[in-house]
Amino acid sequence: MDNLGLIGIASILGAAFAVGLGSLGPALGEGRAAASALSAIAQQPDEANTITRTLFVSLAMIESTAIYAFVVSMILLFANPFWDYAVSQAGG
Repeated sequence: MDNLGLIGIASILGAAFAVGLGSLGPALGEGRAAASALSAIAQQPDEANTITRTLFVSLAMIESTAIYAFVVSMILLFANPFWDYAVSQAGG
């Protein structure tokens, strides 16, 4: 197998791992945050508005980690600088 094939395989596997592992942590974090917020609302119903507002802000921050993993995978698939370099060195 030539170098272009190896770079293509590595890019696809890297993108798969970036999305797979990059979404696992935020998914677990969002579930735990929602469970904690529901528990807090059950204990203090008067503070439900404050807890809900804080929950939405923290969920957005947690979700940004998964979005960064998605962006990295898209860069690996569609704007890979290693691929461009390898093609230029191969004379293509």
